[in-house]
Amino acid sequence: MMIRLAAIDIGTNSVHMIVVRVRPDLSFEVIDREKEMVRLGAGGLDGRALTPDAMHAALQVLSKFRRLAESHGVEETVAVATSAVREAENGGEFLHAIEQQTGIRARVISGTEEARLIHLAAAYGTSTQGEITLAVDIGGGSVEITRGLGPNIELGRSFKLGVIRLTERFVKSDPISARDERKLVRHVESVLHGYLDQITKPGFDRVVGTSGTVLSLGAIVAAEQGRGAGAALRNRRVSAKQLHRVRKALTALDLEKRLRVPGLDPRRADLAVAGAILMDTIVRRLGAPELTLCDLSLREGLVLDYIARHRKEIAHADRYPDIRRRSVIGLAERCNYRPEHAQQVARLSTALFDHTRGVHGLTDREREWLEYAAVLHDIGVHISYERHHKHSCYLIRNGDLRGFEPDEIEAIGLIALYHRRGVPKRRHENFGALRGRRRRVVRTLAAIVRLAENLDRSHSQPIAGIELHDRGEDALLQLRTSGDAELELWAANRQAAPFERVIGKPLRVEVSRQTHVEQPHEAARVSGEAVRGRGDRRLGQDDPARAAGEVADRRGAPRVRHGMELVRAGEGSVQDGQEEKRTHPDDVQPAARHRLR
Repeated sequence: MMIRLAAIDIGTNSVHMIVVRVRPDLSFEVIDREKEMVRLGAGGLDGRALTPDAMHAALQVLSKFRRLAESHGVEETVAVATSAVREAENGGEFLHAIEQQTGIRARVISGTEEARLIHLAAAYGTSTQGEITLAVDIGGGSVEITRGLGPNIELGRSFKLGVIRLTERFVKSDPISARDERKLVRHVESVLHGYLDQITKPGFDRVVGTSGTVLSLGAIVAAEQGRGAGAALRNRRVSAKQLHRVRKALTALDLEKRLRVPGLDPRRADLAVAGAILMDTIVRRLGAPELTLCDLSLREGLVLDYIARHRKEIAHADRYPDIRRRSVIGLAERCNYRPEHAQQVARLSTALFDHTRGVHGLTDREREWLEYAAVLHDIGVHISYERHHKHSCYLIRNGDLRGFEPDEIEAIGLIALYHRRGVPKRRHENFGALRGRRRRVVRTLAAIVRLAENLDRSHSQPIAGIELHDRGEDALLQLRTSGDAELELWAANRQAAPFERVIGKPLRVEVSRQTHVEQPHEAARVSGEAVRGRGDRRLGQDDPARAAGEVADRRGAPRVRHGMELVRAGEGSVQDGQEEKRTHPDDVQPAARHRLR
């Protein structure tokens, strides 16, 4: 049984809670979340007392959160209070009231601890492994700025520069006056300049922004780009120029006009001016060209910290250290996928990709999308077999895939969508919205997955290896088998047309004349031990096509050479009466005119 945990962040501006299910691989899945903006720190910062109204509102919210957590059967609730309670003269009394009235035992954490937990969340939510990352979290009472390599924090500090604090002190008019704006900027720079010099001097790879204030600025940029309300923000990149434009726009508007700004949460309209000035000042002072948005923050950091301290109780090891792969496999497992079939399709897909590189000209980035789409192509069966390709696309788009940019998730979803039946057409709404090159990428990868899917039509993995021969006027795909592949041969020939458009010539599929070889231990799988000619690319060490394809013991019975090769054949014939089809220019990669390599 998976552990269920609730994490509560009692902040200066809002109270947040997430309920998560912790999986055996030490990742977690959010199964519920709630947020209430109570403005606990309004009028109560800098050592002043929390107001009775603010405390009463927070207690009401926490009581509801406790009941919600109990309804999910959580095993433990982790709750922390930050800047407002940390500074308030009656903060201890408030914590006692929380425990007496709700049963929640909350603790105050230091600014340094808050920064550490936020950094954990930022690294988990974005693909920062191996990168020097600066994380910036803007709260109501404080700002946390950290530096670290992946999840390992090197420096982290908290500063009393939250948006409630700055608004109360500097925003004296509506719109803000130029004089007050300059005073606010000078104050921020005077507080931060020494620390920012310290964390930027050794260099860094990216800046990640978390918290509601940062996400609200990102939502405004997304709205300016024509993206609808609720557009995915995680891992979206906002340029420093776009951020500065948002600042200039917000500082020129009064509250009534800010309430109508597309993308801006009306509840943040009064604090948005200080938030925009603060974030823009920090990003410009860092010299960062862009900001990566992250919707994970302190509450997710609490969950990750809990998992780290209870690893042995949750799992023996983390099977998938890469966040992207871990989230893909996690989504597949939640949808009860068939791993043998999914892995076989992924192996065949990546092999076809590798040995047609000279045709499609795509990179390892697109290869990764192909692999993940192949793993996830059938998860829609979890909802229903009928229209399962559409269900798969929906689940990929909404499956909480971490470490991916929104455009990558859309590409993976569309590749899965087109793995059966229909082919991509520009009149299709989501496909038509892609740029020209991305449309060609989706067409190419969807065609590869479709062929690979049909090469395991029986879901019994009878294909042990493939060889693709360029015969000039056509191409021949020979199948090495470890069993009856009649169904695969029939299905692949029926569904070859999209792949033919990729390679720019007709494709014949047939079973090799070699005798079938039975595997000693399990059904044959495609291996990375490829039959290679000069120039063939060896599959990478982390490629599941290699790791999952190792079959018989090296010292045991003879093995099939589970090879993927593309060789230039000599003179070859063409299928009787078969001609190359005319296609839309979007359907053909520019390299398709060249020979297969």
